[in-house]
Amino acid sequence: MALKDKAALVDLSKIDLSSAARVQTAKTAIGMHAEALFRDEKVSIENSKLKQQLAEFDGASPARQLDPKTIMRSKWANRHEESFNNVEFQHLKSEIESAGGNIQPIKVRPLPNKPRTYELIFGHRRHLACLELGLPVFAVIEDMDDAELFCQMDRENRERSPLKPYEAGRAYARALDEGLFPSARKLAESASIDLSQLGKALALARLPIDVLSAFPSPLDLQYRWATDLTQALQKDPDRVLAAAKKINSEPRNHSAAQVLKMLVEGGGTVPPPSKKAVSISGVNGQLGSIVRDSKARSISINFTNIDPERFDEIAKGMLKLIS
Repeated sequence: MALKDKAALVDLSKIDLSSAARVQTAKTAIGMHAEALFRDEKVSIENSKLKQQLAEFDGASPARQLDPKTIMRSKWANRHEESFNNVEFQHLKSEIESAGGNIQPIKVRPLPNKPRTYELIFGHRRHLACLELGLPVFAVIEDMDDAELFCQMDRENRERSPLKPYEAGRAYARALDEGLFPSARKLAESASIDLSQLGKALALARLPIDVLSAFPSPLDLQYRWATDLTQALQKDPDRVLAAAKKINSEPRNHSAAQVLKMLVEGGGTVPPPSKKAVSISGVNGQLGSIVRDSKARSISINFTNIDPERFDEIAKGMLKLIS
């Protein structure tokens, strides 16, 4: 009887152990499943946060420290050389030196077929300052076409340190002359430029070289002077050009405003316009005349009794003269 009871105890003990194992196994499986669900939910929340953070940089361009020597000046660069030789630039250079680099990044675009070489979009003064100081330059890198490059360069300059009227005019004239924009109106629309001011800038940039050089610096020209200078040239170009040449031949002691007055008003120092004719006669009966109209700034040439075989020779001579 005792052995039977003992056997019962043994059997009961086995049953209890088996049940406990099943309960423990069930608890472990549920716990692992719950832990996995919690872990997945945590990862999902973290992923959602990362996606939100990445969305803030969607479309952003990479920015990094570059060797300024790897950055080339753009063909559309619009800063005149004298813009880098003034107190303002020296002050900017000192600020960059004290900060250990440029705080405001410049912008560049990668040059095709030239790895790790870039073309400057805007930030010419900051780039030059870092180049002269031997510091890396902080730059945003973005690929774009020439028209967008030109517009971004122009807008950024107007916001930070506006170009001088002549600088702006020279840049606009080049963009039009090289076909970057089909018309002045399209250029004004694309770069958000006032069309009237664009016209004045172009008028200043297209002044004859003698007139430009009469001023202490072309950077002294002002937008409001464009109308007076253009009208004076249209009315009496020879007088204005003669006045400019006279100023250029004298010591540089006139202010820009004084030069403007001398060019526009003249002061009676320049002879009035006239027509002058020169007659020509050849050894074989050829006749010719050359008439110069100073007011119209034109020359009329008339030849008679010329051997047709010499037409090409005359044409080449004229082309050589005016080229």
